[in-house]
Amino acid sequence: MTRPVYVPFEERTGDESIVYFTRELSPAGISKIYRRVNANLQGKIAVKLHTGEPHGPNIIPASWVKEFLANDIPDGTIVETNTYYTGDRYTTEQHRKTLEVNGWNFTTVDIMDEDGTEMIPVTNGKWFTEMSVGDHMKNYDSLLALTHFKGHTMGGFGGSNKNLGIGCADGRIGKKMIHAHEGEDDMWGVTEDELMEKISESTKATVDHFGSHISFINVMRNMSVSCDCEGVEAQPVVTPNVGIVASLDILAVDQASIDLIYAMCEEDHHDLVERIETRHGLRQLSYMKELGMGNDRYTLIDIDHDDAVITAAKAVEGVKPFKLI
Repeated sequence: MTRPVYVPFEERTGDESIVYFTRELSPAGISKIYRRVNANLQGKIAVKLHTGEPHGPNIIPASWVKEFLANDIPDGTIVETNTYYTGDRYTTEQHRKTLEVNGWNFTTVDIMDEDGTEMIPVTNGKWFTEMSVGDHMKNYDSLLALTHFKGHTMGGFGGSNKNLGIGCADGRIGKKMIHAHEGEDDMWGVTEDELMEKISESTKATVDHFGSHISFINVMRNMSVSCDCEGVEAQPVVTPNVGIVASLDILAVDQASIDLIYAMCEEDHHDLVERIETRHGLRQLSYMKELGMGNDRYTLIDIDHDDAVITAAKAVEGVKPFKLI
């Protein structure tokens, strides 16, 4: 199968969305950019993020999220689902212990598949007509995808698409639908383009469920080529920290994140680009566009400098070699 290729911005077609950008990697930075994309969030708000394996070094720090929620979404609820693989988040009991280890005990985290699952429709998919998600999803009016952007062992990269497509699918049914071929023993048999497409269709089910009441933030720090699901076994980070991007358009926010990576010099982005391309990760973007999930063209707004319109190259100008923060 031929690998998907990176399409430069000037070669893309279609409408443009708005993507906001800040270099400020801190709780205040999350708050600042959240306020640009929060007008559509109302009622009971779910905050979907990756709470991590025990002692995972690269997740968005729980202390950052605690401060952000206290200031901006005091009634918001962090939501998760159990894992497909056996380990420290496989059962709800194990998952709750891991949440405590990682510092998420400042709030109640809703493990959405704790009490069961629910099928929600996938419109215009070629693999699915419905997707199994945690039953508790129905309890929320709005959703904020607060995503740690990074590489991924199977997906190439993990942005908002992966956060929702895998992260909202329940641990036993939904994730198996995505990762395994029906009737086969290999629990990880789905790979490359098919995996990217199935993740995206799962995401579309969640995005369509919330309609206009959904927003997306990607935090581009501690970007290992490994997912946060690898915990302390994650590969060392070598990609420079960038900042935070946010949008009401899931394709635009993930595309902008990829563009920021590709705009770096070869030395800075080599490892992450190699991971993205060898796993066919760019198919996430092209398939989201085919599904009508958003635009891969966008206007990048620098909220650090009076809302100046900038390019991805300008945004990563002068990024420093990685340093743990």
